[in-house]
Amino acid sequence: MWIFTQDGFVSAVDNGMVPGKLAVRARDKESLALLAELTGAEIQEFEGTDYEYRVHVTREELTQWMTMNIETLDYSNFKNRVWASRGEVFHDACSEVWGVMLQVSDKRDYKKRVPIFGK
Repeated sequence: MWIFTQDGFVSAVDNGMVPGKLAVRARDKESLALLAELTGAEIQEFEGTDYEYRVHVTREELTQWMTMNIETLDYSNFKNRVWASRGEVFHDACSEVWGVMLQVSDKRDYKKRVPIFGK
C-alpha cells in the first residue's frame, strides 16, 4: 500500500521479515520519522534496495498512525501542504504522481499521454 502524507511517502507491505509486523518502507528517513517516534520503532537502513529505510510495526500501530494523520488533517489542498511541510523537491515529486495518475481518469482523455520512462 502506498501512503502519501504531509510528512512523506511510504510503502507498507506484509513481507514476513518480522512475524506479526508490517514493513513500512521509505526512500528518505524523514518520511518514517513520525511513525518511528510514535511507535518507538528503529529506522533501519538497507543499502542497494528500492526503499532504503524501513520500520517494522504492528497493524495496530500503523492504523493509529494513519488515524492520527486523518484526525489532524486541516488543509484544503494536499500539494500546497506538502510544499509547506516538505519543500519543493517533495512537492514536485507529488505533483508528478498526480499528473501521471490522470491517465486512469474516467472522465478525461489523458490516456494518450506519453508514458514515462520511455515505455
